[in-house]
Amino acid sequence: MRNLSRKTAIILAFFSLASLLSLAAAEEGGPPAAKPAYLYKTTFVRAAPGKLLDLIALYKDRMASADESGDGRPLWWRHTQGDQWDLMLLTPMESYAEYYAKNKIARRKKAAEASGLSQEEFARKLEACSSWREDIFVMGPPLETVKKAFEGTAYYHIEIFVSLPGKQEELFKEREMENVYAVETGRPYNMIFVRDQGAVWDLFTLGCYRDIKHWAVGDEITKEQRAAAARKAGFNSPDEIGPYMRTLIDMHRDTMGVAIK
Repeated sequence: MRNLSRKTAIILAFFSLASLLSLAAAEEGGPPAAKPAYLYKTTFVRAAPGKLLDLIALYKDRMASADESGDGRPLWWRHTQGDQWDLMLLTPMESYAEYYAKNKIARRKKAAEASGLSQEEFARKLEACSSWREDIFVMGPPLETVKKAFEGTAYYHIEIFVSLPGKQEELFKEREMENVYAVETGRPYNMIFVRDQGAVWDLFTLGCYRDIKHWAVGDEITKEQRAAAARKAGFNSPDEIGPYMRTLIDMHRDTMGVAIK
């Protein structure tokens, strides 16, 4: 490990930890954690004043070009409450080498021109109807796992974290522990995406729900069931979960979002 950069060593440690936790989750009866080994580009966009519908229309028009290029459409949703952005897009890349291969770049350019809106023209239109953008490249679950999580869902919960120095691995483990708790209390397994480069965030989690009622299903769980679920996840009690997580983070933002029709 001496010849590896600190960032590379941390990412490899995340992968190793994810594999161990996958086995642990399976043994506990919950769904296995998906190893964060697939590359995505995550884009947060805030619309310019009065331009939200124009921004959505611009991205909708771009989806056909993504299909033609062979990249496939990004998964996206609209903020309803929480952080400052309006749209979040998760673009599948697989790897840098795959996404930025010369033939892929050429196909992307050709598809854009065939759509009547070149890459340069799209960029100009995007600048005109957005006031703020942020990109972060993340390693996440396999694409098929993410697509399956989105099937039949229309409501999303995104939690974004900056860890305290040296706490990245422990924060990842805490997120997995909360996943065990979530499954035991009737909620979906939250997918975990780990920062590779870009914005300041160390990781974010994404939960996919049918609707807001599905998201709130945990409220119907009894106190005794919650306590048992917390112990199974490795916490002493449900009341310990939030305070423990806050010993690991410098910043944390929650956002709720809905599917775009």
